[in-house]
Parts: sequence; C-alpha cells; structure tokens
Amino acid sequence: MSADHNLSLIATTAFGLEKVVARELQQLGYTEQQVENGRVRFSGDAAAICRANLWLRSADRVLVEVGDFPCTDFGELFDQTAALPWEQWLAADSQFPVRGRSVRSTLASVPDCQRLVKKAIATRLQRIYDQDWCPETGPEYTIEIAVVNDRALLTIDTSGAGLHKRGYRTLVGAAPLRETLAAALVQLSYWNRERPFADPCCGSGTIPIEAALIGRNIAPGLNRSFAAEDWPQIPAAVWSEARTEARDLITPPLPIRMLATDIDSRALRLARPHAEAAGVADDIHFQTRPLAEFSSSRPYGCLITNPPYGERLGDSDTLQSLYGDMRRAFGELEKWSLYVLTADPQFERHIERKADRRRKLYNARIACTYYQFYGPRPPKRTGEPPTDEASEQTGE
Repeated sequence: MSADHNLSLIATTAFGLEKVVARELQQLGYTEQQVENGRVRFSGDAAAICRANLWLRSADRVLVEVGDFPCTDFGELFDQTAALPWEQWLAADSQFPVRGRSVRSTLASVPDCQRLVKKAIATRLQRIYDQDWCPETGPEYTIEIAVVNDRALLTIDTSGAGLHKRGYRTLVGAAPLRETLAAALVQLSYWNRERPFADPCCGSGTIPIEAALIGRNIAPGLNRSFAAEDWPQIPAAVWSEARTEARDLITPPLPIRMLATDIDSRALRLARPHAEAAGVADDIHFQTRPLAEFSSSRPYGCLITNPPYGERLGDSDTLQSLYGDMRRAFGELEKWSLYVLTADPQFERHIERKADRRRKLYNARIACTYYQFYGPRPPKRTGEPPTDEASEQTGE
C-alpha cells in the first residue's frame, strides 16, 4: 500500500455522538463519509489515519476497513476472510491478534468467529509468503471481526489504546467522565473561546480541560502514540508532518480564563496536574467551592457540567440539597446557556425548569440525558457580523 492510496476508514464512536464525529471529520477535510450507528465511514490516504487519530476528540478509534460481507455460516466466514488482501497490511512476521463481537446474528459465538478469522488470515499469509507458519514477531495489527445483523465487518485498528486516552490523565480519581464524551459536551454547546466558561461540579477537571483544548485548538492526541506508528505502510515522515501541522495550529491562551470549581478538594488535586500535563493550566482557574456558593459577575457565558447522581450522591437528602443549590445557582445566571449531563430522568422536575433541548447520550454504559438550557445571544461587538446562535451548535 502506498502512502497516497485511498483507503476505506471508520471512526467508531459512542451512540449519540456520530454527528459530532462526522462534523469533526468534515472540519479535517474528509467530506466523503457515511454516518451509521456507532461509526462514521470516511475515505482518506495514509495521512488521514495520522490526522484522524491526532485530531478526533469524540471518536473511540480509527479503523481500516478490510472487508464487509453478508455471512450466516462459518464456512462462508472462512472463505470470505481468506479471500481478502491481508498481505497489503500484514507482513510475513506481523502479529495479528483478533478480537470480536456479535450482535443479532446467526454466528453468535464470538470465540469461534475469532478463531476462524485468525485461521483464515494465517492460511492466506502462509500461501502468499510461502511459509509453514506465521511467527508473529513483527509489528502488531489488531484485527476485529464484528458480525452485526448477519453481516461481517473486518477491520484493523490503527489507534491502539482508545482515543479517550489523551495522556494527560495520569492520576486516578473516582469514575471520571470519559474525555471523548466531555469533548462532545463542549462541541454540542454554544461555547467558544471568546465566551466565559464555568463548570461548578468539575471533579478531576475533564470537561474544562477538554474545553480548553478545543479553545486552544490543541489536537487531543498530540502527546500520545498510536498503533499505526509502527506500521511500515505509513512512513515516519507522514506522522511527523501531521504532528508538525498540529503544533503549528495551536492558538494563544484563552482571552477569558475558565472557571472550574468543586466542593471536593481531593478531586481538584487531580485536576490541576492534569491541566498542566494537557498544556492548559494557565487557561483554567480551579477553586474549591460548594455549588451553593457558585456565582459569576459576567452577564453571558456557558456552564457545562456533569453533577454527581445516583450512587454517587448517597441519599435523598443529599440529592435534594444538590438540586436546591443548582436551582439557586442557575437562577443567578439568567443570560447564560446551561448544559447538564445526568442519568436522573427527573432532573427537570427537580430543578423546576424545562430544557430547550434534550439529547440521549451514554456515559460508559449509563444511559444519560444532556439537558440544554439556552440563554439569549450575547450582544455582538462593533464590526462583528451577525450570527445565528442555533447554527453554532455542532453535531447537527
């Protein structure tokens, strides 16, 4: 495979974030795409693998599609897999572990699917390279067999560790929000780098850190490595060029420092070094402050938060106290746009306010709703063209 060869690529994502990822790919210039449940297919060359891994904020992984075919029996799975051009990616000594999943399909046994795919690939490689066995001592290419509705999709993972692992969160806190979801919450809001930002339940700081990365145009994968960096098909110069581009596009510090507060000082002791590692420590003011005391002197802004809920709250008295504090805080922010991710289906009733929009999202496997309360548009500055507030919201 040459570096400029056009490839069929897939960005996988949590359900509900497909359009967010599609918008990100469009911004990178990859407009030839197809949005499906849990993934976005797109076309690109080797550089697209590098740039997508570096830049995608809300995707889980970037995959190379090798084959996609209907399949209802194991013989068909073996033959179709063995017929695919694996040698375009796998050398005679490549490692190729196989992971799998099956959803609503006749081939329901995932271990059997994995073993069969492994055997089919090995059979082809042994024939192509005229060898009796596959030593698997070279670079690793993780294969996935996904059988969904009796259709098999075979891919190679280019990312390695999931894209939520940016590299800045080295200290372990209690069940933090995944970075990819935090970035999506910001991208689904009206916030931009010119507006005040606040998170009054910031915990270990994931939402404000991801917002700062967006505001500074810092590629989220800039400080980590990817599986495809070890592949000879993608020259080191292509990765170097993609990283140089990313560094050149970083913007200056935010004009308005973000406010991130939490009642838990232990969580903030994790947030500060994480912001430092992400390169945005000077863009965020972390402060220990209970939600009941949260306020802002700025008339317009965006508040984005993931307050504790369910087992994290402990008892109903704590729950009622939290919602009472939230009602008071929200009441003071009359012209702010407010965004709250919670698994509590009675959230609007508790805070006595109806959301302008609700969006179903998943925090890990927890079904949540992203409640969106829109404030009025800030007055435009002199010489600034008029804007439609609703059109600023990404992912639509």
